[in-house]
Amino acid sequence: MTAYATVLPQRRGACPGLSAPMATGDGLLVRLVPIGSIPLSAFAGLCTAAQTYGNGIIEITSRGSIQVRGLSAASASGFAAEVGTLGIAAEDGIPILCNPLAGLADDELFDAAPFAAELRRVLAQRSMAARLGAKVSVAIDGGGVLNLATLSADIRLKAEAINGNVALRVGIAGDETSATDLGLVTPADGIETVMRLLDVLAKRGRNMRARDVLATKGSAVFRAAAADILERDASPRLSPRFSEAIGIHPIRGGLFVCGIGLGFGHAHAAALERLTDAARAAGASGQRAAPGRALMTIGLTRATAADFVTAAEELGFIVRADDPRRSVVACAGAPICASAHIAARTIAPVIADAVARHMGRRQTIHISGCAKGCAHSAAATLTVVGTPDGCALVADGSARDAPFAIVATAQLPAAIARHARDHKREAGHV
Repeated sequence: MTAYATVLPQRRGACPGLSAPMATGDGLLVRLVPIGSIPLSAFAGLCTAAQTYGNGIIEITSRGSIQVRGLSAASASGFAAEVGTLGIAAEDGIPILCNPLAGLADDELFDAAPFAAELRRVLAQRSMAARLGAKVSVAIDGGGVLNLATLSADIRLKAEAINGNVALRVGIAGDETSATDLGLVTPADGIETVMRLLDVLAKRGRNMRARDVLATKGSAVFRAAAADILERDASPRLSPRFSEAIGIHPIRGGLFVCGIGLGFGHAHAAALERLTDAARAAGASGQRAAPGRALMTIGLTRATAADFVTAAEELGFIVRADDPRRSVVACAGAPICASAHIAARTIAPVIADAVARHMGRRQTIHISGCAKGCAHSAAATLTVVGTPDGCALVADGSARDAPFAIVATAQLPAAIARHARDHKREAGHV
């Protein structure tokens, strides 16, 4: 178990954790935010519990959380008790998100895992979770190839090599591209920096987010909070390196990690149990849920990694980064979600097939059952929003933006394929 992590089920109740499941259209939903690796036996136990107490549907979110669906008021406590025996290290407070292979990757500049563990200890010691909103998060990126460039957070630290030394670049309110840059700090000053920036939020109310303070007060209030330890950096900013978790990646000790994807972010627990059996047969030691709806199988050899990829593909998991399912993000949709107007999860495979030949690697289609846009808050190449009048289509925007057209659900695949072809033509790819 990671130092200072809390073993489930002791959870902060503001999000749909074990202690406070959230009601959805298919029953109650719980969310786990694992820390580091989950042993194969514990992951298998989680899959069994999901089938025993829920409907067996397990999701991995865009931020690397694990969600279990279909619990009931009667079964939720039994599920919590069962998972509590598995010894899964999980967040209990403000989410501290690390790069997927923290502590394992041989190319990382900075091991985010012990830093995050110490930060959790300090946050708990100062009772910060009680002073901040449930959605406030901190991202710690060790600077390896598999990074957190596309993950948005209130506060983010990223390791960079500066004049032969490692420094942490500090940003607020965004991902690596959109966050406001505050400058650099030494790793020794990193935790104190985060605490001061979180205190800026806490002093302005429990529901305050970094983007809210930034919009009303600008960045000066954050800079002032850490002025004595921040170093301004005049060197040109490097362009973010966007990483892809899907595939085989080398780690320390001559071993490998295999990243696979869950089609549209979900799978049945029985399939995940069979995947765990394949991982065990391949000599793996554990699993990690990763941002981008991915699952990382750890501790493979070069030879067994190939066998594991074959098994995962046969089970229906995504094993190639160019799989068209990776270009489509879909929420649970109707009837699973009571707020949804369209069956987003049912529509998603049809849409993926329709646009397979037209979508580029960095293009995304977001299918949202309603205007909340839960599955993908950022802009997408094309966003489909379920409404009482049909499917609203938004180009280069989010579910909150104005649509350029509304089409019937039956016409949606053809309309999206046409838009994808036009977008490809305008970009000069045909």
